[in-house]
Amino acid sequence: MTEAWIIDACRTPRGIGKPGRGALTEIHPQRLGATVLKALAERNNINTADVADIIWGCNVQRGPNGNDMGRMSALDAGYDVTSSGVTLDRFCGSGITTVNMAAASIMSGMEDMVIAGGCEMMSGYGRLAAETSPFVDSGNMHLREMYGQSHQGLCADTIATIEGIPREDLDRLAELSQQRAAHAIENGHFDKSLVPVYNDDGSLALDKDEFPRPGTTMETLGQLQPSFEKLTNMPLDEEGTTYGKLMAVKYPDVDVKHVHHAGNSSGVVDGAAAVLLASPEYATKQGWKPRAKVVAYGNMGDCPALMLNAPVPSAKRVLAKAGLTKDDIDLWEINEAFAVVAEKFIRDLDLDRDRVNVNGGAMALGHPIGATGSVLIGTMVDELERRGLKRGLVTMCAGGGMAPAIIVERI
Repeated sequence: MTEAWIIDACRTPRGIGKPGRGALTEIHPQRLGATVLKALAERNNINTADVADIIWGCNVQRGPNGNDMGRMSALDAGYDVTSSGVTLDRFCGSGITTVNMAAASIMSGMEDMVIAGGCEMMSGYGRLAAETSPFVDSGNMHLREMYGQSHQGLCADTIATIEGIPREDLDRLAELSQQRAAHAIENGHFDKSLVPVYNDDGSLALDKDEFPRPGTTMETLGQLQPSFEKLTNMPLDEEGTTYGKLMAVKYPDVDVKHVHHAGNSSGVVDGAAAVLLASPEYATKQGWKPRAKVVAYGNMGDCPALMLNAPVPSAKRVLAKAGLTKDDIDLWEINEAFAVVAEKFIRDLDLDRDRVNVNGGAMALGHPIGATGSVLIGTMVDELERRGLKRGLVTMCAGGGMAPAIIVERI
C-alpha cells in the first residue's frame, strides 16, 4: 500500500454567518470553494487535468449549497473539465471524511492526486428555514423517537450534567480558546494557509477571521444567558413532541442543567477549505515537497441521543489502527462544537491541555460545518511544522452520534 502525502492546505477566513453582519454572506458558496481550489492550483502549479477527483463536504446541501459543490467549485476555479467532483455529508465531520476518502483512494493505488475539502454558508440557513430546518427534520419523528435524538445544544447540556462538569469549567475553556486564537492571529500562525476572498468586482471581501472576540473574559461570559433552555419545551409536531421529551426517551432521570451559551458554543460562520493529497510517485515527479502523510484514519458511531460523545472512542480506534498510544501524539485538535465536547475529550483521555487546540478552536474562530475538518487538518500540519513536532490527531463530533478521526505525521 502506498502512502498518501499532504502537499498543501489552505482555507478562507471565516466570516460571521449572519446576513447583514458577515463579509461573506452575499458571496455564492461555490465562489468560496473556487477560492481555495484556485489557490491550491496556483500555489502548487497543479495540472488540473491530472486531478482524479475533488471530494467535497457540505452539510446543508440545499439552495445555493446544493448541486454538487465540489464539481461546481472546481469549474468555477477554472479546473480542467476532466477533473471530477463529488460532494458528501457527514454533518460536522464532512471535512475530515473528505480527506480520509481522498487518502484512501491514493493509498489503494487507484488515484495519484486528489483534492479534499469542504464549504459551508451558515449565513444562508435562515433562508432555508421555511423549507426544512438544518438542525431537525420535524417530519421525521419516527427515527428521532426511536433513538431519542434531540437538539445538539440540549445534548451538550445533558452531557455536562451527566459528567458533572460545571459551567465555570466550560467558560474557562472558552476564555482560553479566545486567548489562544488571538495569540495565533497576532503572531501569524494562520498566515500560511489563509487566502483572501474577493467579490466578483475584484474588491476585497475578507482577508482575516471575522468571528473572534479577543476581549472575552470569564466576567463577560458569565453574563450570557443559557441558549438551549427554551428549546427544551419547543413543540416539534402536532402531537406535542419536544426536544426535552426526545432526550427523555433515553435519559428520563437526568435533570438537565443548562450551561451552554453563545460564548462557550461554536460560532456560526461561513468558510471553505481544501487539502491537496498525492501519491509519493506523482508528487516526486512534480517536484513537490510533501508536508505530511496520513498515518491512519477511521470513523466511530456512538449514542445518537447524546450525539456528541463519539470523538473519544474514535480517537482510541484510530490510535489502535496506527499501533500508537496517546503519548505518541504531539498535538491534538478536537473541534469545539460545544465546550463540553473538548472538555470531556481532554478529561477522558487525560491529555496535557497545552497540546490540545493550541491555536484556539471553534468557540473563538467559528465552525463552518462542512469545511471545519479540512480547516483543522491544515491547521494541524501548519502547527506541526511551526513547532518542529511529529504527529497530530484531529477528530470531531458529528450529527447522529458519529466522529471521524485522522492521524497525520509531519515529513
